[in-house]
Amino acid sequence: MRSTQFAWGTRTFLMGIVNVSPDSFAGDGVHSMREAVELASRMVKDGADVIDVGGESTRPGSAPISAEEEEARVIPALIAIRRELSVPLSVDTYKYDVASKALEAGADILNDIWGLKKEPRLADLAASYGAGLLLMSNQRDVSPAHDVEFDDIVQVVKDDLTRATREAVARGVPANRIIIDPGIGFGKTQPENVELMARLRELKALEFPLLVGTSRKSVLGYLLDLPASERIEATAATVALAIERGADIVRVHDVKEMWRVCRVADAIVRG
Repeated sequence: MRSTQFAWGTRTFLMGIVNVSPDSFAGDGVHSMREAVELASRMVKDGADVIDVGGESTRPGSAPISAEEEEARVIPALIAIRRELSVPLSVDTYKYDVASKALEAGADILNDIWGLKKEPRLADLAASYGAGLLLMSNQRDVSPAHDVEFDDIVQVVKDDLTRATREAVARGVPANRIIIDPGIGFGKTQPENVELMARLRELKALEFPLLVGTSRKSVLGYLLDLPASERIEATAATVALAIERGADIVRVHDVKEMWRVCRVADAIVRG
């Protein structure tokens, strides 16, 4: 992925989340470039392998923002972080103009929560820049209120990711630069989120590296009736179980604690 190589299967990689949005569901948004750099630097010190920078909230019910506003949040943060850190940077966007400017600013991975549904040209950008492409399965176009029950959520996700990865390859993205994400919390009911986490191993049949993002999400609140600020133990449980079920990357807020979870889980699962 540009200048970085990942040896999938050797260990679990950690993606740290830097939200430059005042509307983050987890309450972790930063409000200045200095805060963004400090947070990213602390995450790298604590064990993050990748920093994922996002400027638009994706919590249920959040209002979309314009590409101009997203650029104003994300691009200066990426530039500032790249100036200080050499780790791979991911940009969490589905907008073409934001993605293009992010790659110019030094991003290594495009993280598309819509899996090319909204903007297929993101694959063209990834191919042109030699960047990684992270494709999520998102059912919010079918179930915006998370109230549609699918007959088999795992099959729905597999079919969606198959569509997305095939389109990416057809547009010139090498298969070894693609990562898949089942999209926990995106257009699924809470029982479906639980089922999807339980059956993660079935997604390994797609033969792409698997990213799992459960950190502080509402499904954990559903299970424990706790706010986002008190879901660290629940996140740890899902991270450990995701590793046992084949996750290659976990996307988290609490890097220091989840690094420890990963190392113990890796020792047991990978040897």
